[in-house]
Parts: sequence; structure tokens; C-alpha cells
Amino acid sequence: MSRMSSERASDGRLTAPAAERNKGPILEVLRRFLPASGVVLEIASGTGQHVMHFATALPSLTWQPTDLNQEHLTSIAVWIRHGGLGNVRPPFELDVDANPWPIERANAVLCFNMIHIAPWAATAGLLKGAAQVLAPGGILFLYGPYKRFGAHTAPSNEVFDADLRKRNPEWGLRDMEEVAALAGTNGLALVEVVPMPANNFSVVFRRERD
Repeated sequence: MSRMSSERASDGRLTAPAAERNKGPILEVLRRFLPASGVVLEIASGTGQHVMHFATALPSLTWQPTDLNQEHLTSIAVWIRHGGLGNVRPPFELDVDANPWPIERANAVLCFNMIHIAPWAATAGLLKGAAQVLAPGGILFLYGPYKRFGAHTAPSNEVFDADLRKRNPEWGLRDMEEVAALAGTNGLALVEVVPMPANNFSVVFRRERD
């Protein structure tokens, strides 16, 4: 999911301009935190551009894309066939509110540009589910726009937030400190906050050991 609409190719692949722009900067941060091997679960994979870019760059990891939108699931599957990579599993439907999630264990969980276009309950479900599937020491990696200490970090984010709330009162930019506090109650410790281009952030948590 992203702030911008997607374009559809004749083979069914969706392409989001925002994903093309941010996949490089996100990858550079991921390289610092992802393990050398293991399963990386992506929540709300969207078009499939991200998972294919990351799987190409980090072939020692096994990538598991998911989404709740059937159009996105179709696009992801076509991207996988087009890429011909052996380290990307077929996508499956995953609702963050489900308990339990349809996967038992992952070494890292990624989620980009989702929590601001979903109700707050989806953030709670994401944090709870990630804590359940992550191995001790595993990483939860979030990316997107946030408020900091209750304030917007840029005028454009304030405009974006107002537009989201107009479209759905349950949507909107989340306060990073509130997200971190809720993550902590689920055994996910904040490791680092990385400022990103276009007034976004990468927010990295680690699953504490039981």
C-alpha cells in the first residue's frame, strides 16, 4: 500500500511509483537489520515490487509475501512468476486481526505504509501477531509516515493526514511513540528510528527473549 495509485500492466502486474522510489532506500536499511538467513514475512505486500526487489538483493533469505486484497495477491503472484526467483514463496491472504496468523514462525516481519490506512485496531493486531510469530531476537520493521510526540514532522504529512481522516475517520498518521509503547507491551523493543526520504521513517523493533 502507498500514498499513490498503481498502474496495471497487461500481464496483471501492478506498479506503484512510490514503491519504485522507496525500495532502494528501504533496502539499504534492511541490510543492516535482517539476519543472514531465515524467513522474512511481509505484511500487506501490495503490488509485489518490494518483495521482488529485496529477494533479488538478499537471496539467502526466504521471502513470504502476504496481503488481504485479492488484486494485490494476483499482482504479487505475477511478479514472482516474472522474476523467476526460487527464494520467494507464493503469496497468501493474511489479516492482521486474525489470531493466530496462518504462519507459525518468521525471523523478521516487514510492514510498509499500512498502519495509517487502517484502523488503530490493525496496528494492535500487527504488533500482537508479529510478536507471536517472531523468533526471539527477530526483527519487526515498519516503514511509513508518522507523527512524533503528537506533532506532524512536515506540512505535507499534516495535509496527508487530514485527507486520510476525511476519507475514513479511523485512518490517519499514527504517533510513533504510541506505536512503540504498544509494541513494548507485546515484547517488542524499539531498536532504532531511521529518518527516510519524503518525510517517512523506518522503525525497527526486536522481539525480546522469553
